Amino acid sequence: MRKKALRVGSLMAGLTLSQLALADWEVNMTPGVTGVSRDIFGLHMTIFWICVAIGIVVFGVMFWSIFAHRKSRGYKPANFHEHTWVEILWTIIPLAILVVMAIPATITLLDMYNTDESEVDIKVTGYQWKWRYDFINEEFGYFSTLSTPRDEIYNRAEKNENYLLEVDKPLVLPVGRKVRFLMTANDVIHSWWVPALGVKKDAIPGFINETWTRIDEPGIYRGQCTELCGKDHGFMPIVVKAVPQEEYDEWVAEQVAMAEKERELTSKDWTLEELMARGEKAYDTTCAACHQQDGSGSPPAFPALKGSAVATGPVEEHMDIVVNGVSGTAMQAFGKQLSEVDLAAIITYERNAWGNDTGEMVTPKQILDYKNAQQ
Repeated sequence: MRKKALRVGSLMAGLTLSQLALADWEVNMTPGVTGVSRDIFGLHMTIFWICVAIGIVVFGVMFWSIFAHRKSRGYKPANFHEHTWVEILWTIIPLAILVVMAIPATITLLDMYNTDESEVDIKVTGYQWKWRYDFINEEFGYFSTLSTPRDEIYNRAEKNENYLLEVDKPLVLPVGRKVRFLMTANDVIHSWWVPALGVKKDAIPGFINETWTRIDEPGIYRGQCTELCGKDHGFMPIVVKAVPQEEYDEWVAEQVAMAEKERELTSKDWTLEELMARGEKAYDTTCAACHQQDGSGSPPAFPALKGSAVATGPVEEHMDIVVNGVSGTAMQAFGKQLSEVDLAAIITYERNAWGNDTGEMVTPKQILDYKNAQQ
């Protein structure tokens, strides 16, 4: 008796703990902050309740028949084959249900694919493993890269609320304006997904897909790449910052000015210390995911740069690898991804960090001349 009571108590305690653990478990979609996302949510809930009603009717009839006409009560199964009206009904009723479901679904899909009359056009390019946003009308662009500290990733520090969902430069969009996205990729297939906006579109090399959004509420909305795109697929977040029109206009003006200033930096006379400081930041953002912050790499796929023949050998070979990549390996061509300033800073940093200490520096002018010579 005592053992039985103990088992019952343990079972009740387990059930209680299970309920507490699942108290915040949410599995449904969210309405989002755009007209399309709310239409998708409404369509989802409509079809969900239709399925619930069908399930109640079908299983209700089935369980009632099993209970009320069970053999123990003396019932014998009816013996019939083909019934014209039954066959007509079980054809017409599902057809009517499908039509009721198809009409709102078609309206929503047509709206999702209608990119006409956009007010802001942005080209979104997927890279391993970051996103580039080019504002076509304003003629500037930038990369958006994971900014979660490496100490958190490698469990050396406590993970924050937005672990793996934070970037150095979010995509800034105006509230209340139709934004058209032109999606493509530089290397492999990626997929740009932000649930709150109701947007999910594949980015495919050599193809351009279109989608759009119009955000109703200012705020920060997060998403991720949802196409398995390589070893750092889980480190490719998306952050969208929606702001009022006035704030957006100010931000665009700042970005245009920064882009112009960046172009002017190519002709600046840089010192080794300046290039090292900028190179360390650019390296941590662009290269550390594969070659590690300490330059030790992850052989054999990602060789070490610390003491390597590349980082301590001829400067021209080092420039060629960084600018043009290495065919048949995971080493990408960064010539079109980074500015001449960042390319020069990264190469200079790699040649002088981690004890390499070559004392050599590469200037943005050298990178520009090298690119021009290849054209």
